[in-house]
Amino acid sequence: FLISLVMGVALNTSVVSPNARIFLTTGILGGFTTYSSFNYETLALLEQRLWLTGGLNLAVTVGGCLLFGLLGLALARLLIGS
Repeated sequence: FLISLVMGVALNTSVVSPNARIFLTTGILGGFTTYSSFNYETLALLEQRLWLTGGLNLAVTVGGCLLFGLLGLALARLLIGS
């Protein structure tokens, strides 16, 4: 959500500089959304043959990321008025 919000504002206004955009999205926010832990947790569930839980983890994580990414972009557009 926050990455989409920052990117939506940064790419459509001059409020956030290119260096600040990279620092915020990659340096700060990217650390909170690591693919590695998602991958490890999902594989651990599947190795334990917890198929439903692993499948739900996959579906909810990917679906939730897409949904909140869209919500972040929508809020960015509302904030910048486009």
